[in-house]
Amino acid sequence: MSKTKFREERIEKINKLYQYEVGIILNNDDEIITDIISKLDEIDEIISSSLINYTIDRLSLYDKSIIRYSIYEMKYLNTPIPIAINEAIEITKIYTDLDDERQHKFTNRLLDNIKDKL
Repeated sequence: MSKTKFREERIEKINKLYQYEVGIILNNDDEIITDIISKLDEIDEIISSSLINYTIDRLSLYDKSIIRYSIYEMKYLNTPIPIAINEAIEITKIYTDLDDERQHKFTNRLLDNIKDKL
């Protein structure tokens, strides 16, 4: 599968996580999304414990979805850590750096801190 196809699949899953976060009822046809949702408390605890002088509630919903998916990839899908982090950074640049060009740097630092805890 091509790099572009993998990215498209990641973005699709991140969009589903975002939809879940804003209250849109999802079909249970995506096993990975269903599994991520069942592990949200654990994933969010990993995020919260890695934030310094910041709370998870301050993250935009889309940034939170990107970070959650990246953590899930690293921890449960055995995606190589550099690939999972790089993809999260690139997707952040595309979708959330629009208002703040520093967001991808924040995501990078956070995931870099998290990778050592997985």
